Amino acid sequence: MANIKVLIADDQELILESLHIVLSMHEDIEIVGLAKNGKEAIDGCEQFQPDVVLMDINMPVMDGVAATALIKKRMPGIKIIMLTSYREVEYVLAALSHGAEGYLLKAIHPKDLAAGIRVVHAGGTLITQEMASKMIKNMNTNNTTFEKSNEYGLSVREIEVLHKLASGLRNQDIAEALFLSEGTVKNYISTIYSKLHVKGRREAARKARDSGILD
Repeated sequence: MANIKVLIADDQELILESLHIVLSMHEDIEIVGLAKNGKEAIDGCEQFQPDVVLMDINMPVMDGVAATALIKKRMPGIKIIMLTSYREVEYVLAALSHGAEGYLLKAIHPKDLAAGIRVVHAGGTLITQEMASKMIKNMNTNNTTFEKSNEYGLSVREIEVLHKLASGLRNQDIAEALFLSEGTVKNYISTIYSKLHVKGRREAARKARDSGILD
């Protein structure tokens, strides 16, 4: 039986190396690539064609959610497991909406991590009962907001940036708050302006409030 080819993406060297070491101990798992940001993860997927990607959520250059969306669009056969050190519902929900197969907390026991990879490789998903409940609750409470935001086709991440922008935060502050690079924030803001058909921050904030995207 062929090994499961895995690519690991995490911006923390220590986590990247430790995951590499513990997973390499399993005979049926082969680490084919390591990436320190979302862009490297996409490049690694194109180069190594892994079966499964372990994808950190918060990374510089491009975050794990954006990278997941692009990988799933270009290479839908690659399975993606989001790695998170906290229960960040919105980020996980966004990744799942782009087609990720589930998520695991970084604090998970190595044995359970390997088991999770095997489940996803075999066609299963990794969503806890708790996350499923949060997803249903989140969908119910945010339905109106998403319906209104979807009039303009805004993504979850774009709504987050829009919230920060409307609060008066500068690009640098938004970048720090959302663990993004300033360049990525500028790209998001340009896309938001384009989708809302506005030319500036004040106009974007006003339109978002008037249309009910921002409560």
